[in-house]
Amino acid sequence: MTNPPASSAGTAPFELPRNRVPGLAPLFAAGFTTAFGAHSIAAGIGAESRDLGINLLTFGVLLAAYDIAEVILKPVFGSLSDRIGAKPVIIGGLLAFAAVSLLGICAATPAMLSLVRLGQGAAASAFSPAASAAVARLAGPAAAGRHFGKYGSWKGLGYVLGPLLGAGLITAGGLPALFMALTAISCMAALWTFLSMPELPVLPRARYTVIDLARQTAQRGFLLPTMALAGATGALGVAVGFLPLLGASLHLSLFGSMAVVALLALSSTIIQPWVGRLRDAGHVSTRTGLGVGLALIAVAIGGLALVPITATLYLSAVVLGAGIGITTPLGFAHLATTTPAERMGRTMGAAEMGREIGDAGGPLLVGGIAAAASLAAGLGTLAVALAGMAVLCVALLRRQPRP
Repeated sequence: MTNPPASSAGTAPFELPRNRVPGLAPLFAAGFTTAFGAHSIAAGIGAESRDLGINLLTFGVLLAAYDIAEVILKPVFGSLSDRIGAKPVIIGGLLAFAAVSLLGICAATPAMLSLVRLGQGAAASAFSPAASAAVARLAGPAAAGRHFGKYGSWKGLGYVLGPLLGAGLITAGGLPALFMALTAISCMAALWTFLSMPELPVLPRARYTVIDLARQTAQRGFLLPTMALAGATGALGVAVGFLPLLGASLHLSLFGSMAVVALLALSSTIIQPWVGRLRDAGHVSTRTGLGVGLALIAVAIGGLALVPITATLYLSAVVLGAGIGITTPLGFAHLATTTPAERMGRTMGAAEMGREIGDAGGPLLVGGIAAAASLAAGLGTLAVALAGMAVLCVALLRRQPRP
C-alpha cells in the first residue's frame, strides 16, 4: 500500500484527542471474544470427543470449520465495514456470534457442532476485521502502535484463557455451560460497543476492481507485514499445540505442560503495548522490528528443535512470546498508517485472512513433516521459513516516516 496523505490515513474528518481515545475498550473486548471463542471451543470439543463419539477425522473437520469461515469471509466483511460503517458490522457480528453460541447449547451431535463452529467463524469474520479497522481509525497513525499493542494483548489473553476457563466451565456443566458463557460474553461485548463506541463516518471511496485489489495486496507495503503477521500467528498455532506435546514427552505434569503456553501468552501480552509505545515514539521502525520479532520466533523454535529439554522449553516460550509480541502490533500499525481510512476495513480483512492462513498453515507444516520425518525436522523447517521472512522484511520493506 502506498503511503497516503496524513489526512486520509488518520481519523480526519473524525478527530479525537491523542491522549485519550474513547470507545476503544469494547473493541478490545471484541478481540478477546473471538480468541476466547475459537480456543475454548476447540479445547472443549477435544476434551469431550470421546463422549460425543468423535473420531480424529471428524475432530479435524470441527477444528477447521471456524478457520475456513474466517479465511473466506473476513475480506468480505472488512469491505462491508468500509461501506456501511464499522460499528454496525461489529455489533451485528457479536450478536450473530451470541445467537450461534446459543444454538450450541443444544448441539449434541458432530454435525450440529460443525454447523455451530462454522457459524461462529462466520460471525467472528464480521466483527474481527471491523474492530481492527475501527482501532486504526480511532487511534490514528500517531498512536496506532500503542493501541494495537493493547488490542493484541487482549486477544492474547483470549488465546490462553480460552482453554483454561473452557476446561473449568466444561467440568462444571459440560459443553452447554461453555456455549452459555460465550453467549453471555458476546452479548455483553455487543452492548458495550453499542453504548461506548462512537460512530465512525463512512468516507467516500473510489471504485475498485478485482485487478486493483490484486495489485494493492501484492505491494510490499501490504504483503510483507501481512506475511510477518501470518508467520507469527502460525508460530503461535504451533506453540499452542506442540509445546504441551513436548512437555508431555519430557514427563512434565499436565499443569507443567499447560504452564508453558501460559508463559508464552503472558510474555506476548506484556510486551505488545510496550513495543507499540516505542513505535509511536519513533524508537523502533517497522522494518527493524518485524525483522527482530521474526528472528526471535525463529530462534525459539529452532532451539526447541535442537535442544528439546525442559529448560529450553520454558525459555523458548518466553522468547517466542516476545517475538510474537513485537511482530503483531508493528505489523498492524504499519498497515493502519499506510492505508487510506476509506478502505481500512478491506485492508484489515485481507490481513486477518493472511493471519488465518498462517494459523492453519503453521501446524500443518510442522505436523506433516513430523509425520514424515520427526518433530525436530518439522520445527526446524518452520524456524528456517521464519528466518527467511525476517530477512525479507529487513531487506525489502521501505522505511516509513515517523508517525
